[in-house]
Amino acid sequence: MVIRINGEIADIILESERTLGAVLTGIENWLENSEFRVKGLEIDGRTISGNAIPAAFERDLAGIEFIDLTVCTRRELALEALTEAQWYLAALTGPGSCPDALSAAAEGWKNSSAKSFLSEELPDICGILDEFFKTGGTGGGPSPQVIASLIDERIREIADPAEEFTRLGSLVSGVSERLEELPIDIQTGKDGRAAETVSLFSSIAEKLFRLFVVFQSQGEFIDTVDSVPIHTFLAEFDAALKELLLAYSNKDAVLAGDLAEYELAPRLRAFYAALKRSVASLV
Repeated sequence: MVIRINGEIADIILESERTLGAVLTGIENWLENSEFRVKGLEIDGRTISGNAIPAAFERDLAGIEFIDLTVCTRRELALEALTEAQWYLAALTGPGSCPDALSAAAEGWKNSSAKSFLSEELPDICGILDEFFKTGGTGGGPSPQVIASLIDERIREIADPAEEFTRLGSLVSGVSERLEELPIDIQTGKDGRAAETVSLFSSIAEKLFRLFVVFQSQGEFIDTVDSVPIHTFLAEFDAALKELLLAYSNKDAVLAGDLAEYELAPRLRAFYAALKRSVASLV
């Protein structure tokens, strides 16, 4: 039996595997620590997809001559899945949509490869889309326009992370200053401005985390931030962020103000600066 990956014969030596499922599981485990994922499968020239996959996994290798796998990067698959999600969203909200079209789009999304991928790789986006398609937009969640904007943003982050990162410079500076002013805003009753600061900070921090993951996948590594190992820094940053949100929701003005001014504003600046140095060749 010959195994080809993207048209090239793979140097894979089978040991105790007896079924196609065992072989594919081994290949997926091999790819697990890379940025690659299996996208397509052919057996002896026949494409296997959808409901045919479970039965194919049970097939005995003795009856198979060729296995052809199409492998893509996680980045490519993410862009493809998000673009497919846009198509389903447009089918529900675009001109000429009707009840039959809405039902077909919702059913198509439920069984789509985009949903399968996003549920594992971008579960926050998938959850928003699931709720929208389940209710047809009547569930009180984000509007179609907001969802489309969220998807567009994720596509930009994956397709051109350097450009998205460049746009963050003034935002990071501005929200850092607002975090330092948060104690005064709370003390002087500027509740609207304080709430907006916390929301802006959460959004920008999450975006930086996402871009960090994309840059890491492209080989732009950060080992430390202010001499702190990166994983320790990120864990502490995340813990402080959760503590701020909890303190703010509990109306603990003193703790929320101290965390914002002395913990999170400096960490946000430091993380942005370290990431900027790491990706200087890209930005």
